[in-house]
Amino acid sequence: MSSLDVQKAREHFPSLKSGFLFGENAGGSQISQEVIDRLTDYLVNTNVQLGATYHASKVSTSRVFDEAPRLAVKLFNARSPDEIIFGSSSTLNLENLARGLEADISPGDEFIVTGEHEANVGPWKKLALRTGAVVKYWKATPTDESNPYSVSLKKEDLLPLISDRTRIVAFTACSNILGSIVPVKDFVQAIRQDSMTKGAKKVEISVDCVAYAPHRLIDVQDWDVDFAVLSYYKVYGPHISALYVRDSVLKNSVSSIVHHFIDVDKAPSYKLQPGGPGYEITYATTGVVPYLLSLSPANNLRASFDAIARHEQELVQPLLTFLTDKAQWERGVRVVGDSTTHLNRVPTISFVVIGSKPLKSQEVVNVFDESGTIGIRCGNCYAYTLLKDLTPGFDVDDGVVRISLVHYNTVEEVARIIDLLKAVLAV
Repeated sequence: MSSLDVQKAREHFPSLKSGFLFGENAGGSQISQEVIDRLTDYLVNTNVQLGATYHASKVSTSRVFDEAPRLAVKLFNARSPDEIIFGSSSTLNLENLARGLEADISPGDEFIVTGEHEANVGPWKKLALRTGAVVKYWKATPTDESNPYSVSLKKEDLLPLISDRTRIVAFTACSNILGSIVPVKDFVQAIRQDSMTKGAKKVEISVDCVAYAPHRLIDVQDWDVDFAVLSYYKVYGPHISALYVRDSVLKNSVSSIVHHFIDVDKAPSYKLQPGGPGYEITYATTGVVPYLLSLSPANNLRASFDAIARHEQELVQPLLTFLTDKAQWERGVRVVGDSTTHLNRVPTISFVVIGSKPLKSQEVVNVFDESGTIGIRCGNCYAYTLLKDLTPGFDVDDGVVRISLVHYNTVEEVARIIDLLKAVLAV
């Protein structure tokens, strides 16, 4: 197994040359030079309307509707580019998907959702209101008796929610707060088996991969999911999202939400792209896969993500070791989520400071802001319900302190973060 050449990876990101420590990557990663080059190339050479017969338009059309979906397929391991939809954000993509499913939902159908990022929760709640469906909540529950903030999604909490009316199950592949990767394939198998046993007629599964995609390789075929979504701007690309919809579902469950005169039979994925995606940023996404491939001597995505996973453990270990040290525990530091280091733990680490000398999360972040050299954040990070359910009276708006790293961050940068945390927590 090859190791990650972090310094070589950093050379692909012009913004890192400033020396600023980007520690808020779960909110948006930095953009690679490959993506910047394609964005510039499109705007300079093919910035025209699609669908015309002149040469520049033909090239532009191919870039947006052929090249971009073809490379997105590799990030999802989808079967075909026809299963890929582009939209300005993951929230919008899932909102459009919910609109497209509206005619296929009956009153009394049941949706199972989590309290995780609202992108894969809100659209289903609103769809239920429009159609008379019922929403059930699969809540994250404690995993450590000594720390009420250590919670995770569990299969034993999910299965009792499934019934003969289950229609949609929506959950995350990785929490943008807890930092834990869930066993998607195991959950999906359990959902399919249990729903079949209970007589559910049609169950479709939606997985939010936004916090997963920067760290691990998605595999919608192996997982056997119907919908999956990622945000390119958190995977070293531009601000746009890609949505995977299983071909059979796209053809049989989804109704078109585009103009009535557009023939979607030839391209079913266009059913969910009203107005079309932003052309230049859609084409710019084609730089993401080449960048990721550059991280592996074998030019292999699986190898690249394996190297990323191993390097990330080098980032997680010292930070979690510091935050869970006896001295910090006595100070009132509580990690929100999994506090152990392992390959199913990504370097998105959240915590709170409670006890006799509590600190608001914003107070911690203020010290980092004042340094002018490190960027982290606090708040609910759009996982509002998850945090609201943590403990009685939890301040959801102040939320957690979140430090979110990716593979271009270094062990030396983690040391800088820890040094500043020592000063904050000494107060």
